This record gives sequence, C-alpha cells and structure tokens, in this order.
Amino acid sequence: MQLLKPETKKASILPLFAVGTFGLHLFTLLLLMFHGSMLQLLNRQLTPRTLVQLIDGNAITVDPKQSFERHPETVRRFVGETMTLMLTWSRKQPPTAIWEASSQLLVNNLQPKFLSEINQLNSTSQFGNTSRGDDHVLIIQKISQPRPVAEGQWKVEIFANQLIFNGSDNLGKSIPFNKQIVVRSIDEPAISLPSTPQPWHLAAFRLGEARLEIYNICDIEDTNCAGTSN
Repeated sequence: MQLLKPETKKASILPLFAVGTFGLHLFTLLLLMFHGSMLQLLNRQLTPRTLVQLIDGNAITVDPKQSFERHPETVRRFVGETMTLMLTWSRKQPPTAIWEASSQLLVNNLQPKFLSEINQLNSTSQFGNTSRGDDHVLIIQKISQPRPVAEGQWKVEIFANQLIFNGSDNLGKSIPFNKQIVVRSIDEPAISLPSTPQPWHLAAFRLGEARLEIYNICDIEDTNCAGTSN
C-alpha cells in the first residue's frame, strides 16, 4: 500500500478548510439577514399607526411621519394671536410678564431686536413702565394669506394698530403696526408651563401647540424679509 506524503495530506485538507469557511460565512450572513427581517417586523409592530378618515368616508391607517406642513389658517391665527398677546398689556396684565411668557414663540436671536422695536412704538411709554396706568391693545385690521418661502416656512403681512388708553385720554392714541412676519414649523412645542401658570402662560402654551415659531419680523416695505434671523 502506497503511503501519502505529508505534503499530499496538507494539500488535500486545504480545499476542505476553504469549503468549511465559506459555509460558515454563508450561515452567518443568512443569520444576520434573518435577524434584520425580524427587527423590521418588530419595529412595524411597535410603531403606532394613525387612523385617517378620507373625505369620501373611507378610512386608512398610515405610518406617522414628521410633517412641516401647516394649514394656512393655522399660520394666520398663530401670527394674529401671538402678536395680539405680545402687544396687549395693562396693570393687571403687565408687559414684562407677557413678554416672559410669549417671547419663547420667537427664535432666540429675534427676541432682543423685537423687544427694542416694542419700546420704540411709543417713546413716552416704555415697555417696562406701567406706573401711569396705560392700557395697550393691539387691533388687527388684516392678515394676509401665508406665502411659502421655503419648506415649512411662510411669510404673512399684518396690518394693525396698537391703541394706548389712559385715565386722561379716553379716545386713546393709535400707533401703526404694519409688519411682515416670517414663521416656520418646528418639531416640538416651544412653550413650557411654570408650576403656577397665569392666564397669559396658558395662552402662550396654547399657541405653542401649533408647533410654529416666528423667526423674522420686518417692516412692510422690506424686500428681503424671508432671510432667517439665526
């Protein structure tokens, strides 16, 4: 009987080793694919789905997705009610308290700029001065339809007057407030409630639930108001 040489035995083992290694890699790949499919199935089961009722009466379920879209009336109401809240004050509704509650509806970089503009609306009645007992009320004449300027961003024009009343002037003083307001959608509400909220805190919180924020305020004649402030 002819005995195999050691080199011959080594050569015959190498193909078996290669086949075994390939088989192990193939098994690992199939196992990873199986685990991936199971994870996708589990993710679909754990992700809540939303029931949507169509206008024709049918109902479908859809997967939740982030949305940057807002109804035009939602944008208009957000702008009108936010500006009304921010520019309506009295002794019982102090301007500093109103600003603290509502300024979160503006992007951070815009807050000092707009606070300066508020003070300039009436140089004789500064924002923090309520000792004279003046009442300030914003009266809106018109808010334009939102015009898209980018994805999830709109610009509206607001035409209003801030009326100022005091004990010696029952007719009041009117200061025009005509501005372009640029708004964008956000992922999370910007307002958080304090432990003991006042009515103005609740009003600002309700406005924040629209997940919108004002990121630019310009004069009505400004032709470059769509640029971001931050």
